[in-house]
Amino acid sequence: MRLLPGLAISTTLLLFAGCGGGDDALSDTRNNPNDFGGATNSINDFSQGSTGDSTNTSGLEANEVRITLEVPGSYAPDAELTRRNLKIVQPDRVSVYATNTALQHLGSIPVTTRTDASGNTIIAFDNGQPLAPDVIIEARFGNAVMRSLAADADRDVKINPFSEYLVRNTLPRYSEDEFQGILDCVNDTGGSLCLNKYVWSTLADQVHDFEIDIPANATVNSALELLGERGDFARYVAAMADYALLDEGSSGKISASSADYNSVFLGIELGQTFLESTLVDSGQWSVRTAQEERLEDANGVGYVYPALTLTSFDTFNIRVTSLASDIPYDRETLIHQEGNNFFFRGPGIWERNTHASSPGAATLLEDQRLLAGRALYQSITERDTRTLGWTRNPYYLDAYTSAPESDNTGPDRVVSGYFSAGKAIELESANGGLRRGDTLEDHYLSVLELDLLRQPGFNLDTLNGKDYNVVYLALLLGDGSTPVTLESGFGTWQISGNSVSQTQAVSQVFRDSSGAVASDDAGTLTQSWTLSQRTARLSSGDQNIGRLNLDVSTASGMFDQPDIGVGASTPDGSLLAFNLDDSGLGDGLLVAASQATASLPTSGRFRVQGIQLGMASDINRLTHFENAVLTLQSATSATLEPHNLEVVHSVSGESVSTPASQQPDNIALAYTGLGNGQVSLSAANLLLEGFYTQDQNQFFLRLRDTIGGEEQIGLVLATRIP
Repeated sequence: MRLLPGLAISTTLLLFAGCGGGDDALSDTRNNPNDFGGATNSINDFSQGSTGDSTNTSGLEANEVRITLEVPGSYAPDAELTRRNLKIVQPDRVSVYATNTALQHLGSIPVTTRTDASGNTIIAFDNGQPLAPDVIIEARFGNAVMRSLAADADRDVKINPFSEYLVRNTLPRYSEDEFQGILDCVNDTGGSLCLNKYVWSTLADQVHDFEIDIPANATVNSALELLGERGDFARYVAAMADYALLDEGSSGKISASSADYNSVFLGIELGQTFLESTLVDSGQWSVRTAQEERLEDANGVGYVYPALTLTSFDTFNIRVTSLASDIPYDRETLIHQEGNNFFFRGPGIWERNTHASSPGAATLLEDQRLLAGRALYQSITERDTRTLGWTRNPYYLDAYTSAPESDNTGPDRVVSGYFSAGKAIELESANGGLRRGDTLEDHYLSVLELDLLRQPGFNLDTLNGKDYNVVYLALLLGDGSTPVTLESGFGTWQISGNSVSQTQAVSQVFRDSSGAVASDDAGTLTQSWTLSQRTARLSSGDQNIGRLNLDVSTASGMFDQPDIGVGASTPDGSLLAFNLDDSGLGDGLLVAASQATASLPTSGRFRVQGIQLGMASDINRLTHFENAVLTLQSATSATLEPHNLEVVHSVSGESVSTPASQQPDNIALAYTGLGNGQVSLSAANLLLEGFYTQDQNQFFLRLRDTIGGEEQIGLVLATRIP
């Protein structure tokens, strides 16, 4: 895996980003040097371990940037094709100037220009490349005029509809005072360096990682309208623009120098497939669950464990929390074709893949929220005789972190939900590299991720005798009489030794082979399960680091596949999470927390993130709670302020919509404490039930609703906003 500046705040800072002890693929990120490709057209250089935007810094001085102008095809039908259906052209004119929130031309910036051997325009800034958003590079081709921020992390400045959207939709949203505060941050007013001075170079670079195709007949304005309608893209840009307003007092670091986490990951997709000729345009459900990966070569056997690492350090007087992650995953899909034909593709059909993030800096806000723009690496797998390239769009991370127990430890958990679209692209060999071919899938992914602090020497006795509240969400996909079952559970666990006694109320929404949708909210799960440690094989030897097996009866061996799933615990056993994997429940996520003795929370605002799945006779729907807000007003009332991203599959229409941003009316909720940390929130047919944690900062809730004949089920987390 190559180390590339996907979330770079600077090359220097990136060199510090990495992972401490875990003997997983994260160590590759830490140990490999920077490797910048020399290609100029990213359609020709798809590579694993890089983000979607290619980088071409060959031959540049430190104060120079290279300009690549990309226009919709209507402006240059015969020009060279690149990613996202854009065409590369040489600009007729390039200018560099200072601007303000009104996007006025406030005067030229001192630069010199030259043309390299490939005909690209190179701009050298006399006073160094700007970091602030008040310097614009404008390019003209015919009657197409577009702009980009000069502050671009990789110095390979793409000017296209994505960069123009960023300019038009960020700077004008600021007041004069806010804009001046951003400039003060960049210019280090008062002698205090501000981490967020690097937001703009990150943002200017990351907008080009989005895989959104621009129609060939688009104008600049219609392309911008299309981007504005893509809820995931527009929300990401807006969130990063707000992030830039945090001052230097908000920049923090975890107390430990490094903290490693076991990752439990559930990703649920609704997408469209073009992979098989007889099923082109059909929609499909998919589910991804974290896996450990066994690697073997001449030197022996090793394992990649799903992991996140937070690293803290001080550089240039900036307090930095850096994060990097690598989560191997398995995938199952169910194609739902017009006419209600179903085609199941189990995990054996797909090669094990990886969900890995580019290392980079984040802001730790008041020791409770970890904020960052996250770039995800591309990956490459095989399917039959085809080579598939997987792209993943960036997302904005707003995660909950617990207060560390001491100055020598990190938070015991990082809890987050996020949304990322992507594509599967056929790759073809060309000139020693891989060229992008046809798009084989569009997928839209809602994720819940719990990262639990690793504890060397973890002992299962930590869990013995404890009572837990439990929720889960699972998908059971197949090709039998009931091809889709969506299931959730809510109840209690009692752990004695390695035995788990439980009582869980089970709700199901299912679609039968005729396409009919029904529900059952009367089930109960009382089966006892078996818990055991799952030893990790590290370079330092075999260790228990908090990883767990969950079986029906007999405990699995440390390298065997358990009956129900693999999970992890926080060091004190207060929070457990498991990936349900090919279990009788299906594939999904189970979360258990020690029953709270703290009183019912009656006030505060909570960030709501999570997954809602819906089915009706002709519809499949994926809704992602994208930083909605739950406000507790008393011991009996609350309000939910929804902010959603929604994807809809029309079965008869053989169409899948792109993510749409929605903000429905606020929902007044009846709020009830059920005892032992359990709660219920309800309105009309909507029911959220689950539990809060002992610190009163986290809720884990399953969702059930019926709207206009559509049955909905889901799992959400709500974490306190400082």
